[in-house]
Amino acid sequence: MPYVNIKITREGATSDQKAQLIEGVTALLRDVLGKNPATTVVVIDEVDTDNWGIGGESITVRRARGS
Repeated sequence: MPYVNIKITREGATSDQKAQLIEGVTALLRDVLGKNPATTVVVIDEVDTDNWGIGGESITVRRARGS
């Protein structure tokens, strides 16, 4: 039973986009590894940009600075 956890910043991914991610990842595991889609779990976590850091600073700060 594959378990896939996708983490994205909370910036307005639509329900349709998230459904496409779930469908696509499930199909990829089926096609590449032969995994059963019925037992494949995909979880999408949306993280506030204040809670996601790169290089010692938050995404919020990096984006405000234009990086």
